[in-house]
Amino acid sequence: MRIRGRGRAAGVALAATALVALAGCGGGSGGSGAAQPSGQAQGGTLTVFAAASLTGTFGELEKRFEAANPGTDVTLNFAGSSTLAQQIDQGAPADVFASADQNNMKKVTDAGNAQGEPQIFATNTLQIAVGPDNPKQIASLQDLTKPGLRTVVCAPQVPCGAATQKVEQAAGVDITPVSEEQDVKAVLQKVTTGNADAGLVYRTDVAASNGQARGVDVPQASQAVNQYPIAVLKNARDADLARRWVEFVTGDEGRQVLTAAGFGTP
Repeated sequence: MRIRGRGRAAGVALAATALVALAGCGGGSGGSGAAQPSGQAQGGTLTVFAAASLTGTFGELEKRFEAANPGTDVTLNFAGSSTLAQQIDQGAPADVFASADQNNMKKVTDAGNAQGEPQIFATNTLQIAVGPDNPKQIASLQDLTKPGLRTVVCAPQVPCGAATQKVEQAAGVDITPVSEEQDVKAVLQKVTTGNADAGLVYRTDVAASNGQARGVDVPQASQAVNQYPIAVLKNARDADLARRWVEFVTGDEGRQVLTAAGFGTP
């Protein structure tokens, strides 16, 4: 879990005390917009559960959101979407959920743990991740079936794992992986550390690897496009602040950051 802003704890507490005092005097609420939070949102804390593939982009958006909302502290919890959905449905404290697919978001909405309809804010597709020099000369999904080749994929319940199964079916291949990981970052790590020859990950993860991995395009990936939904959760501690984060992610600045990282638009 990534937590920023611990050093501001004392300031946040003082701000909260001042706000309570103002409320007792009958003070009204402020305006709207990311840079002008309402009285309750200012100085608030926000816990966002997000798919592992959003690590880099949401980390950047966290900095920008906190800068635009002084006193606000955003905590980001990254993991596989299936793991996060299960945690939310079991009562884990979270304000916003951003999933890498609609199936895991549906688990949360079906359980009545989201407010309103989730919004699709990005899309993503798979690539084959290999070492920077592609020592095994991998050029297609068919190459991943070669004897002795160590391929790693996401587990089937994870969005990147479900997408992997779709592209295998579309290509008519049957990959036998050496391991199935619980999130896409774990797959990429196996490749970048030399513990695997190849792995099926999102193209955004290859782009974020800082040259530690090379991406091999998969034509069939267009038949397994993952849509990313985001929603405010039912038990959000500050629903107004949570909605502001969702608006920030789905707005112009959020789209700019996501597009720069290689995500597609809805």
